[in-house]
Parts: sequence; C-alpha cells; structure tokens
Amino acid sequence: MVDRYSQSNSNFMSSDTGDVTFRRPSLSDGLAIHELIAASPPLDLNSVYSYYLFGAHFSATGIVAEQAGKPVGFISGYRIPERPDTLFVWQVVVSEACRGQRIAWRMLDALLARPDNQDLAFVETTVSPSNKASRALFERLAKDRGSAVTESAFLDASAFGSAADHEAEPLLRIPLHP
Repeated sequence: MVDRYSQSNSNFMSSDTGDVTFRRPSLSDGLAIHELIAASPPLDLNSVYSYYLFGAHFSATGIVAEQAGKPVGFISGYRIPERPDTLFVWQVVVSEACRGQRIAWRMLDALLARPDNQDLAFVETTVSPSNKASRALFERLAKDRGSAVTESAFLDASAFGSAADHEAEPLLRIPLHP
C-alpha cells in the first residue's frame, strides 16, 4: 500500500522521551493500531478501515507512541465540527507491556502541545465508570490545567443494544484554559 499521506505527516517533529517516540499517525498505521486495540480489551474494536481513515484524515488530532519502530500507544481524536475549539478524544490505548510508564499522559500532553492545537479550549471524551485508568488520565488533565472535569449523560448502557455487558458512556468535559 502506498502511503501518500506520510509526506504531510512527516512535517511534524516527533518528540522523543527515552525509548518511546511520539508522532502523528499515518495511513500505514491502520493495521498495527487495529491490532494494538484488539489486544487491549475491553476497548471497543472498530474496523481496520476506520483506523486507516483515522491515520489518513485525522492525524492532526491523533498521536502514536512508538517503541523500537512498533506502535505501543495511540490516541484518536477529532475536532467536533460544530465546535472546532473542542477536541473529542475517541480512544486511548497503551499496550499491556508498556503500561505504568505514563505513556497515555505523555501522548495526551504532546498532542495538546502541538502548535496546530493551541486554539483548543476544551477536551471532551466518554469514559465508562469502571475505566479507572482513563478517568484518572482526564482528571489529571483537568488538574494540570487548573480546571475541573464536568460529567453529563451521553450514552446509557441500553444504547449498545445486545452488548449487554457494555457500560454507560458519560461525557467528560475539561476546559483547557479556565
């Protein structure tokens, strides 16, 4: 597969902390990201195609953590079309082998530090009540920014139909510049 998007993505300078490098996702990352998420239950696994699209179309609002040339972390996000000052973080994943190294925090911090994301005023995400690691990540973001997390209803567990084991997904909103 020819990655015609990698040239535009290569203009972003990677940040390197230790042996983990952070960079924009590209079209060619689709399968590796899909496999990373598949190996990280209980995250919802989307189609391989959706991860190719994410790398091709939403690289400005996503980030990949790499170790030894292999993706070990990923954040997908997008600006909400009706509210372009708001980044919606869709998924955050860190491989099991790399957990405990603050990679999720370092990815989120690097993503928000990009020059093309300086106009963001809010981060929103949905996090199920039992996902303590993700909740802690976004609570830390709020604390770091001197703000607070506000929580509101978004998707009730019944919205997931036959996936009876799926929890509700409340919406978390964090002001970046209180």
